[in-house]
Formats: sequence, structure tokens, C-alpha cells
Amino acid sequence: MFRRRWSVIVTGLLILCLIIPACSPSSMQETAKVRIGEVTRSVFYAPQYAAITKGYFQEQGLDVELTTTPGGDKTMTALLSGGIDIALVGSETSIYVQQQGSGDPVVNFAQMTQTDGTFLVSRNKVEGPFDWSSLKGTTFLGQRKGGMPQMAGEFALRKNGIDPHKDLNLIQNIDYANIATAFASGTGEYVQLYEPTATVFEQEGKGYVIASFGVESGKLPYTVFMAKKSFIDKNGVTIEKFTNALQKAQNWVQTASIEEIADSIASYFPDTKKEVIMGSVQRYRDQGSFATDGIVDEAEWNNLLDIMQGAGELQQRADYKTLVNNEFAQKAKESVK
Repeated sequence: MFRRRWSVIVTGLLILCLIIPACSPSSMQETAKVRIGEVTRSVFYAPQYAAITKGYFQEQGLDVELTTTPGGDKTMTALLSGGIDIALVGSETSIYVQQQGSGDPVVNFAQMTQTDGTFLVSRNKVEGPFDWSSLKGTTFLGQRKGGMPQMAGEFALRKNGIDPHKDLNLIQNIDYANIATAFASGTGEYVQLYEPTATVFEQEGKGYVIASFGVESGKLPYTVFMAKKSFIDKNGVTIEKFTNALQKAQNWVQTASIEEIADSIASYFPDTKKEVIMGSVQRYRDQGSFATDGIVDEAEWNNLLDIMQGAGELQQRADYKTLVNNEFAQKAKESVK
């Protein structure tokens, strides 16, 4: 009888030993699903893809669902309608929402890129130093009116003595997804392109990168993770975890080799050669496009407002404290290594 009782006790203890680890805080951590809508698929967003593939979101207990919603208007519509929780898009979209009188502002909480990501591509090779004045009188295939690429492009052109609406034959009526195809088909002498398309065009002899709009327009909150204020207020813990994962990816992208970064994001560009991805990452990192942390600096915010004002897209200066929340990014910068 004693042996039988002792056997039962031992068996019970063994079962408890198996149960207790399974019930530890780390294993009981609830997984929160987060739906992200990115404005486009681009090597420009390498830290985001790295955060997913390297498991940084998963480490924070987040199940991330990523959808590409082409264009700032579509991305913001998805966010406002509840189709996504977090948008990766230009900060100008949050300002447009505010200008329309929204009672639930869209708040920028983690910056990912800090320069424009487009390049000036010429159909023909340019011998010697590029002279911006050579653009006068040419046909320029630009971006959508009111979008950040076009506004930053116009800012850079004006900075270099070019009035885009007087000195150029400016084409803006082609959908974003078809701009590269239109140029490759013979439309325009110059075009504004993101990577990796710019590098692909160079390798195929379809165009040549002659200037960077990112360098010319300076630092600004170009692509930022944002959410409705109501969502942030209700899901502060999730936003904190999200920003921590992003910060870890931002740290890694600054120190990893270009090949390592390319390998980590290659699955998001299945039709792009590895060397093209590497060249694109190298170009963006060299010019400081990847933000080193999620903090949206006020000086960068003011540069954005200046650019929007110059493009005639700003009704009034948007309040930094209303549309920017650096609380989560500041904590992540201090704690995530």
C-alpha cells in the first residue's frame, strides 16, 4: 500500500514538473496579432522585413500580418477604416487626415526611413559632373501630386534652380505602379525611381542614376509607422513591443554586412537578383536613409512641413506634439540593444 501511494505521489510530482515549465510567464505570454499595411514593397523598408524574418516581432509576442496597400491614399483608407492596425507610410498622410478635421488623429510613433528614397534616373549616360540646369526643357516622369516622393523631388529641383512646373514637361498622370514601365517603354527623358528598380535599370541599360533626391532634400520623417490615437491609447503594450522589435532590427541593419541584410529580406523580393538587393541596400545605407531609431525629430518634422508648404499642400503648420508620439521610440532606444 505504501509503495503504491508513493508511486502515485512520484507520478504526480513528475506531472507537475512537466506542467510548471509550460505555465511559466514566458510560455504563457499571449500573442497579439498586428496587421501592418505598407505603402509599397521596397528594399527601402529593409529594417521592417528583417524584424520579421529574424523573429524580432515574434520575440516580443507579436504575430505580424503584412499587406502591401499601394499608395498613401489606399494605405490611409485601410487604417482609418480598421482594415489594418498600423500603417507604414509617409508622415504627410497623417497631416492630410488632420487637415480634413479628423477627431481621431493618426499619430506617428516609430520612424523607419529618414530621407527620400528616390533617385533621379536619366535615359542616357551623363558624362562628367551632373548639371541640374540640363533638366530644363526636358520631359520628366514624376510621381503622384501631393505624395512625398513628388514633394521631395520638387523641393530638390527648386533647391537646384529648377521650377518643376515651368522648366520641365512634368508628367504626373501615370499610376505609381506603372511609372517604371512607362519610362522603360520610352516615356520621358528623366524619371524618379526607388530601389531596387533604379539598380535594375542600370544593369539592363534602361537608365542611369545621376542624383539622389534623398541627399538633396535632407532628413525628414519620410516613412513612419503610425496608428490612430485611439488604437495607441488602447494598445500601448502592443505598440511598445512593436517599437522594441523595430529598434532591434534598426540596430542590426546598421551593423550587419550588406550580404547578411540582403539574405534576410530576399524572400520579399523573389524576382530580384541578390546582387541587385545588395546594391540597393548599400546605396540606402551609405546615404543614411535607414533611421537608427524610431524617434521623429522635431527638426526633421519641420523640414517635412517646409517641403509640403513649398509644394502648396499644407493648409497650416501641423502641430508636432499632436501628431508625433516619441514615448515608445525613446524607451526602445534606451533599452533595446
